[in-house]
Amino acid sequence: MSNRDRPLAGRVALVTGAAQGVGRGIALALAREGVAIAALGRTVSTLEEACVEIRARGVDAEAFACDVADLEAVPGVVDAVAHRFGRLDILVNNAWAGAHGPLLELSDRAFQKGFRTGPFAAFAFMRAAHPHLKASGDGSIVNLVTSAMVRWDPTTYGAYAAAKQALRSLSRTAAVEWARDGIRVNSIAPHALSPGLAWWTEENPEEAAEFVATIPMRRIGDCEQDIGRAVVALVGPDLRYLTGATVPLDGGQAFFG
Repeated sequence: MSNRDRPLAGRVALVTGAAQGVGRGIALALAREGVAIAALGRTVSTLEEACVEIRARGVDAEAFACDVADLEAVPGVVDAVAHRFGRLDILVNNAWAGAHGPLLELSDRAFQKGFRTGPFAAFAFMRAAHPHLKASGDGSIVNLVTSAMVRWDPTTYGAYAAAKQALRSLSRTAAVEWARDGIRVNSIAPHALSPGLAWWTEENPEEAAEFVATIPMRRIGDCEQDIGRAVVALVGPDLRYLTGATVPLDGGQAFFG
């Protein structure tokens, strides 16, 4: 397959939380299109396993140990990625760690953790990546948000939804301010069968069946085929006029309005 058939070939993507689940699915989908991958995460061993699979798609890949909550370390990691690969064209902010539960049961620390690993971390990566993405001439940022932001019953999702809503707003502002720099910024709100969700569905079959019944397409998305492939389209030339958008990848469940 020629580069003409793969317009993203030769580009470099930094994907946080790339060791498993949605992050790994996105990395694999991009790799299939010839995109080299900087895989970031906290556990080097699982990142290395992901990189083996990514390299099998015929592209370069390297693991970078990084806890996105360590905001001070982010600029150095981004520069190391750009130095290692010689460029940076795509940034995917996927990693997140936070708390779920009724609001009155959340400590300040638990509530704030989702913001530190969500919009705070994403902003640190976006700001550090900006000069590299601008130099690319056709940079793209994809931030992962959630349909919990518009969930019909937000009970126990308050901290998660609040952090992701902040990230969604941040994405929109960056899209407007950085368009002149040749950088597009979009958000996706996916449902995907990550290892954690797969475990939950196996352990709670009745609840899982009820959840799937609320999805018009009657299935939970595949990390690579449904979410990763959508990201490929989003950062590619066919959607070059799309920026500042939030794209639901949830089988029609949420209504963003």
